[in-house]
Amino acid sequence: MHNHYLAMKKILVLLALLLASKAILAQKTDKALTKELSQIIKDFRGQVGIYVEHLGNGKTVAINADSIFPTASMIKVPIMIGVFNKIDRDSLQYHQDLIYKDSLLYPGEDILGSFKEGATIQLSKVMMLMLTMSDNTASLWLQSLAGGGSRINTWLEEHGYKITRVNSRTPGRAANQALYGWGQTSPSEMADLMKRIYKGELINPVTSERMYRNLTRNFWDTEGLAMVPKNIRTASKNGAVNESRSEVIMVNAPSGDYVYCICTKNNIDQSWGRDNEAKQLLRKVALAIWKHFEPGSKQMTGSMAEHF
Repeated sequence: MHNHYLAMKKILVLLALLLASKAILAQKTDKALTKELSQIIKDFRGQVGIYVEHLGNGKTVAINADSIFPTASMIKVPIMIGVFNKIDRDSLQYHQDLIYKDSLLYPGEDILGSFKEGATIQLSKVMMLMLTMSDNTASLWLQSLAGGGSRINTWLEEHGYKITRVNSRTPGRAANQALYGWGQTSPSEMADLMKRIYKGELINPVTSERMYRNLTRNFWDTEGLAMVPKNIRTASKNGAVNESRSEVIMVNAPSGDYVYCICTKNNIDQSWGRDNEAKQLLRKVALAIWKHFEPGSKQMTGSMAEHF
């Protein structure tokens, strides 16, 4: 009888803790922003996932935030981490010279792909091309230097990321590549990677700072970044293929830093003009988040995207 009483008591304690944790999570949900973003995305012809976190007050928005989405070029964030992990272990040097070979070419309009066989370039500049210009030839070269997709995926798994993975040129990932392309992630995991880089929690604080500074130099700035005033610092990475347009952005806003990731997939509108439905969605979501966290801001946002 005594044992039965203790067992029941433990169950009640566990139930109380579960209810308390749910209450805490409910308190952290930004209900007003969740409602506004849900309204913005409701008529989008495709699937959308959003995760937002204000680092100051801890409030979050999670809409399909743990669903799997294609990364497209956002996979270059894990590739970057994989390279810096090898640099931290003295397997690579950030400013070491690399020799370009034509076999590295990824057909397209990449800058690195215009190099001649035998040309020399520093690893740091290849990194810049990958992150700033989203150069695919540079990205595949760095993926290889990081030890390949399998090594990057092992690091992700060891650090608690269950969904984010490199698929392309990675043994055993052919089925995933058929579904999601080069890589896969969730809005919550990609936002968490950006947050932990910013907070100095990945590899070590000095390396995290180097990675974060590299992410502040994005050439592709006419969607979410265009909705943030020009004097506000941001770090970001975009991803775009025909059926998926996504981005992860950290904003060092006056009222407190916030990070968000919006992912789309199975998009009906697969055009590439500025009026593409997904591109418009990225801008609307970015502006709504900025105005929500900075309601008193007098700065104009978004005008640049209308002209460039």
